[in-house]
Amino acid sequence: MSKRTGKEVDPRDRAFGKRVADLRKARDLTQQQLAALLNGRTSSWMSQVERGIQPVNRLDVLQEIADALGVSTQALDPSAPVPVPPAPPASVQSNDLDGARLVISGHPALGALLGTGDAEPIPLERLSEQVDEIWELTHQAEFAAVSVMVTELVPQLERAVRTVAEAERPRTYRLLARAYQALAAAFARQGDSRASWVSADRAVTAAELSGDVLLVFAGVYRMVHAFVRLGNNSEAEYAVTAAVNALSQRTDLTPPGLSVLGSLHLAKALVHARCGQRAEAREELAKARQVAEQIGEDRNDYNLEFGPTNVAIQTVATAVDLGDAGEAIEVGKTIDASSLSPERRGRLLMDLGRAHAQRRHLGDAVECLLRAEEVSPETVRTHNAVRQAVKELVLLAGPNAPRELTDLADRTSAME
Repeated sequence: MSKRTGKEVDPRDRAFGKRVADLRKARDLTQQQLAALLNGRTSSWMSQVERGIQPVNRLDVLQEIADALGVSTQALDPSAPVPVPPAPPASVQSNDLDGARLVISGHPALGALLGTGDAEPIPLERLSEQVDEIWELTHQAEFAAVSVMVTELVPQLERAVRTVAEAERPRTYRLLARAYQALAAAFARQGDSRASWVSADRAVTAAELSGDVLLVFAGVYRMVHAFVRLGNNSEAEYAVTAAVNALSQRTDLTPPGLSVLGSLHLAKALVHARCGQRAEAREELAKARQVAEQIGEDRNDYNLEFGPTNVAIQTVATAVDLGDAGEAIEVGKTIDASSLSPERRGRLLMDLGRAHAQRRHLGDAVECLLRAEEVSPETVRTHNAVRQAVKELVLLAGPNAPRELTDLADRTSAME
């Protein structure tokens, strides 16, 4: 029973208070120091909370306590596992794509043009398996492994399209286009926009020679993302608008074609969001959502991972780009991305971390970014938007920045 009120203390309030006290002590804060981080609270009020005398039922107060402690609001739940600082992540292989850059810096098959070099027949089945493997590595954001593979694979494919039998040439050009698209995606995710542009351009050319029209449009999708990362929004809008207008004229699109069309709508939404064009971005998201509903499932045609889930993920990203953090967080709560690639799952967590950072939710932001790092470490540690979010969080936390955040800042070079 509480001496102050003469009422029995609710066991749930007592358990909540103990959780707050445990987290406070783990952060090496006194009740007075923690109260000072809250808006208009006193050490006496803090003491009553920790003893279960003062219930905390308002969501805004819960969020304020979580932010002051540098944890998520979920961590305040007494039934949740006690949060502990994560072990330092294992070092990951360098994500350099230097070998891949050398491959696209010149013509990969000069010997074949002269009729010299390797004249042995190229086993297309093996090359096809390697292209699939490159895409798997790209979706996992294992860029160093991608670089190692393409240094041999791309020259082999470039030789193959010039030496295989005529009947096999379309298929071989298709493999070459897919390999260049994987490179474009990998370069874009690492932030090398110019190399991504070169790779996407070569992918479009090879796709046209393959006779696979949808593969051409998928290459344009990669090119649009390269333009966006270069900051060339006018070029990006022109390219994606032309592609959407052309493909929309087809009324007989199969699910793969719809996947490409829906992905282009998402790319157009991205362009508008980066330009701050709120209404236009939401219009493109609505069109993409309509296409996804028409397909009715998540697919991975042309390695685009298009479907209802990816549309929802892009909705989160668009909301963050437009500064609508509340919407991003609410939509993010409804998404189950477990069936998608590590890259997509990591991207969702990254954007949710950015959204919480915009709302100054320190603990939730750090938790999302750390989870993103677990899923896709190389992407998180090299992404400019993550660096900016981490830097803002460190400045927000000041001298009370939790160790998890300062370690993340070191791994992302956020303060350099």
